[in-house]
Amino acid sequence: MKTLSLLFGGAALVAATAVTCPSVSAAQTLYKPFPADVMPSLSEKGNYDVGVKTIEAIYPEKVKDIAGNDVERKLSLEVWYPASSAAETATYVNETRSGQVFEIEGDASRDAPIAKADTGYPVVVISHGYTGYRTLMYYLGEHLASHGYVVASIDHTDSTNKDVNFAENPYSGFPSTLLNRSRDQVFTLNSISEHDFFKASVDASKAGVIGYSMGGYGAVSTVGGCYAFNDQTAATFTGTQDPKAAALIKDALNTCAGGKANGEETLPAWKAALALAPWGGQHQLFNVQSLNNIKVPVLYVAGDNDDISGYEGIKWLFENTGSEGSKLLTVKNARHNVAPHPAPKEAYGSEFDLGSYIEPAWEVQKLNAINEHFALALMNCHVKALPEYCDYLNVNGSSAQVPVDGKKPEPWKGFDDRWALGLEMDGK
Repeated sequence: MKTLSLLFGGAALVAATAVTCPSVSAAQTLYKPFPADVMPSLSEKGNYDVGVKTIEAIYPEKVKDIAGNDVERKLSLEVWYPASSAAETATYVNETRSGQVFEIEGDASRDAPIAKADTGYPVVVISHGYTGYRTLMYYLGEHLASHGYVVASIDHTDSTNKDVNFAENPYSGFPSTLLNRSRDQVFTLNSISEHDFFKASVDASKAGVIGYSMGGYGAVSTVGGCYAFNDQTAATFTGTQDPKAAALIKDALNTCAGGKANGEETLPAWKAALALAPWGGQHQLFNVQSLNNIKVPVLYVAGDNDDISGYEGIKWLFENTGSEGSKLLTVKNARHNVAPHPAPKEAYGSEFDLGSYIEPAWEVQKLNAINEHFALALMNCHVKALPEYCDYLNVNGSSAQVPVDGKKPEPWKGFDDRWALGLEMDGK
C-alpha cells in the first residue's frame, strides 16, 4: 500500500469516483473472547445497555468549499447512547478502500429507547481518518456509551472510503478534509445538543473529542490549535498550481476551533481530546503559540514507527501543547494503525485493503482495548470530573516492568502483572 506521506507531492484536485459495490455478505463478529485478566481493566463494558441510531446532520446554511464556492454540506452520524433496554442487535455496513462491502455485528441495539438519567449524559465526538467511515472505531462508541456517554461518530463527507476512489484518485477528498475536519466536529456536537431524540438527555456543556489521523488533525484544532499553512503547504496539500489561488486557500485553511479566527473562541464545552496518530505535526501545520495556549488536556497516542503522521511530528504536537494534563502514550513497534477496528475478512484479499487495518507487530484487539481503557480514563477524569479515574492516566515511563536493583516494578494501574508490555507514557 502506498502511504499518504509518500504520495502527497502528487496531490490533485479531482472529482471523486464512485465505486460499484458487490452485495454484502452476512454480518461478522470481529472480536475474540479474551479473558478479562489480559486486557486493561477500563476496557470492561459498563453497566448500561447500548443503543445506536444513524442520523443525518445538515448544516443550516451553505458553507464555503476550498475554492470559495457556497455549497450545501451534510453529515451522516452513527450515535451510540445508554439504552433502557436491549432490542435488535445492530450491524454496521461499510466498505474497504477498494470498495469491498462488509457487514459487522455490533453489541448495540438499533434504535433502542434511551435510558433516563438524573443528569444529562456528556457527549463525545469521534472523527475518522482519511479515508475511513463513521464506524471505524465503533468499539469506542459502544464502550463509552456503556459507561454513560452519548457518542456521535462522523462520516466526513468527501473523505470516506465510499466517497473516494483511493486506487485511482486518492486525493480527491483531501482539500475538503483539510478544510472541514474541525468544523464537522464542532457542528456534530451542536447537532446532538439540538436533535429531538437526544437534546433532553445530554449535557452538551460537557464534551470530549476523539480523532484518528486526519480526525486527530481536526481534534487538535477543535480544542484550540490554529492551523499555520503557508503558500507552499497550502499548494502542496490541495494540488493547487496557481500562486494566487494557493494564497486564498491558505487564508481559508488558517482557522482555529472549527473555523474560528483564534483559539480563544474554542467552545468551553470541550473538556478533553484524544488524538490517535494525529496528522499535521510532521509538517508543523499548527501555530506553535496557539498550541502553547491550549487549555484542554490532550492525550496523544502514537506508534513509534508511524510512517504516515510521523512519530516525531506527533511528539512535536505533544511537546508544544500547553495544557498541563496533556500526555503522550507511545505504542512501541507500532506504525499508524493504532485506532481502527480489526480487519473484516473482505480486507484480507489484498494488502491495499488490509494495510489500513492491521499492525505488523500488534494484536489489533489488544490495541482497541488499550484505547478503550485510556479513552474512558480520559473522559471520566476530565469530562465527568471523576478524580479517581485520573490515576489511570498518571502512569509514567515504560510499562515493561523491567527490574530495578533486582526488584520488578508494579504494573501500571488497571493492568495485570506482565500484560502492559510495549507502552510508554510521558507527561508534562
